[in-house]
Amino acid sequence: MRLCQDFYRQAVAPLLGSVEHGAALLGEGSEVLGFDDEVSTDHDFGPRVQIFRPRGADPGPVRAALDGLPAEFQGYPLHAAGAGGPVDCVQVTTAEDFFADRLGVDPAGGMGLADWLLTPAQTFASLTAGAVLHDPGDRLAARRAALAWYPDDVWRYALAAGWLRISQEHAFVGRAGSRGDDLGAAILTARLARDLVRLAFLAERRWAPYGKWFDHAFRQLPLAETLRPHLLRALAAPAWREKEAALCDAATVVGEATNRLALAAPVDPQPRRFYDRDIRIVDAETFTTSLTSAITDPEVRALLGRLGVRSNTGAGMLPGTIDQAADSTDLLSHLDRRRAMAPALGLPTQ
Repeated sequence: MRLCQDFYRQAVAPLLGSVEHGAALLGEGSEVLGFDDEVSTDHDFGPRVQIFRPRGADPGPVRAALDGLPAEFQGYPLHAAGAGGPVDCVQVTTAEDFFADRLGVDPAGGMGLADWLLTPAQTFASLTAGAVLHDPGDRLAARRAALAWYPDDVWRYALAAGWLRISQEHAFVGRAGSRGDDLGAAILTARLARDLVRLAFLAERRWAPYGKWFDHAFRQLPLAETLRPHLLRALAAPAWREKEAALCDAATVVGEATNRLALAAPVDPQPRRFYDRDIRIVDAETFTTSLTSAITDPEVRALLGRLGVRSNTGAGMLPGTIDQAADSTDLLSHLDRRRAMAPALGLPTQ
């Protein structure tokens, strides 16, 4: 990030002079999230910046000015000698196009329910992290502010869907373990640990990054200090009883954090018996019921109706956001494929 800031201020901005523009480093890349290190330098690494021209403005003056870039900056090649010119290190675009290319909509005009639900948290993270280097008129700042966090009822819906995922598999750790299926219990424990971390990001109002940086970002959450030891204990425990106990402790921590949000009626987060079986769980589905019952937004309530969620019961299907419903990289990283998933999430066809 420091390299790219220096690149803009020392090499790019002087060439642009009085040409109207904004500048930032947003979007894809570990350096945008602040997680790059020495290993990151072995590919797709170097000085780069996005230049944002006003909509309808001629990009010619900017591209002509960029012909004056040197072949390298601080020892890194700028890839400016090829037929593509300097586009490898400087992307010239508009704020409208840059955000719409990643979201399917310009957030300056507002985000609809489908726009929130069909966008993975990683995409939101990539657009709200990074650095804005020059922003006359606050055009970039306004769009980033619009993506700061979900509207409250969309937030309730995402939390409800996350808790439903816990309820669907929590008891299976004990069921698999009691039958001697140690690998099955371990796989289920890992799945539940991931879902509890996702709920922690939601409880902390932080966009979760993709898998490579998932724990790295999680450790920066205040909740991680209490939650992470339980999850590590659950994953390391050799016996299913120990996994079950650690998962219950972890779910209790996340349940207490959910209650502190005051988005819905509080729920008892303490472990209980699963029916008459010798299995312990946290009653995750009750969180789902409480959260969906608190939703009042007409569009979100209509979605719940299409999904078969009955008022005050929480019963029905809750696929949640696109990255709660699916974890295929080939799906989540392509806007058109995500938008095509609208019916599967209970949304009108995009």
